[in-house]
Amino acid sequence: MAEDYAEKSFWLGNSGAYQESPLLVNDIKCDVAVVGGGFAGIATAYYLKKAQPSLRVVVLEGWVIGWGASGRNAGFAMTTFGLQMSITKMLFGEEKTRQSHRYMERAVDIVGELVAEHKLDCDYERPGFLRIATTPAYVKRISEEVHLVKQLGLTGVDWIEADEVQKRVKSPLYMGAWWEPRCALVNPAKLAREMKRVAVKFGAEVYERTPVMEIKRSTQGFTIKTPRATVSAGKLVLATNAYSLAIPELNAMQQPVWTYIVLTEPLSKTQLDDMGWQGREGIEDYRNMVHYYRLTADNRLLMGGRDIALTYGANMEKDLNPKIFAQLEKDIVDFYPCLKGIKITHRWGGPVSVPMDMTPALGYLGGKDAVYSLGCMGHGVSLTHLNGEVMADLLLERKSEWTECFPVNRKVFKWPPEPIRFVGEQAILGYLHAEDAWLERKGLGPAKK
Repeated sequence: MAEDYAEKSFWLGNSGAYQESPLLVNDIKCDVAVVGGGFAGIATAYYLKKAQPSLRVVVLEGWVIGWGASGRNAGFAMTTFGLQMSITKMLFGEEKTRQSHRYMERAVDIVGELVAEHKLDCDYERPGFLRIATTPAYVKRISEEVHLVKQLGLTGVDWIEADEVQKRVKSPLYMGAWWEPRCALVNPAKLAREMKRVAVKFGAEVYERTPVMEIKRSTQGFTIKTPRATVSAGKLVLATNAYSLAIPELNAMQQPVWTYIVLTEPLSKTQLDDMGWQGREGIEDYRNMVHYYRLTADNRLLMGGRDIALTYGANMEKDLNPKIFAQLEKDIVDFYPCLKGIKITHRWGGPVSVPMDMTPALGYLGGKDAVYSLGCMGHGVSLTHLNGEVMADLLLERKSEWTECFPVNRKVFKWPPEPIRFVGEQAILGYLHAEDAWLERKGLGPAKK
């Protein structure tokens, strides 16, 4: 019988046997309680125990480790921060844009270092990243973004022309690309489980199937109620990302948005040869409703994005969307005609965390005894691991290059209450759809002669 989390993603259901940690049944006291057993929560626990082994650190996860976005994403450890770099510059200025990119560069590197240091079994590879242009308008947009990178004095990103892109991966739609070697691909569920293994080895306690029902703050710390037991903690980590909707202090700081993925059967050698995807790069296009895609370790094609789903109020039941799944299946053949008739074996979705200004945020929450991380914008694989190190340092009141860096302790613009929130989201989504349609009005790919 399949585990009750197996259908949440291909990764969660096909990553080997998993030994769950026990649920919490007795009242306990600890130095730090971590709410959320995804990448950010487990990384924070690991870094706390690494820095101060004497601390009692407890992780509380409502389902199983990696059940949320950490086990359902596409597995890109990349430097993308928020939306376009030009938008970050417009909202926050040049210096904070530089800081955000360097923060993300460090985030990508830290994942590789963790994999190497602890021999994490997570199908890690570092093939680089292509941001593909599929219309002349997207050629202009991406080349301008690459120019901005150079203008800001940053390195590691280049524009490559269509002929060079076609040498890397063949598609009739590709017209040029942003090329960036600093991007890794992982099996995210394996990575989350392996980081749990390491955190436990360092002495962290992990309790699964232990949802947090209430958190109360006092001068003595925090009282955290779970279904069977209570945790008394001196300090608190809220690593709840899209599920922050259930926490009053974080509710308005972000909104969950659902993104979707389809996965093919393993590609044949002939299909792979026809695609020419020898470098195995991670790929995105440059629509507002972005596509993201990659090859898995067993050479399946993962295709995600295309559109999103919104929620109203506290509804978190949006994991399946047949309309978007069907669109993604069509898109696979549009990008790669040689895959016509390919079998789709898995379809899934999950929520990502979106602040009103589309920019990640982390820092103290109401005092130096509590920290939070949210707003990963669907690019959290690398970001959350560095966020974990930073949150640990913040709780220990240790300064580093990264604790003093944007986006740490930044001011967060808040979403308005319902129903204004939902109406505003629909208006934004409608504009983004309309702009995509306008930019693609003449079709994708080079103009036909």
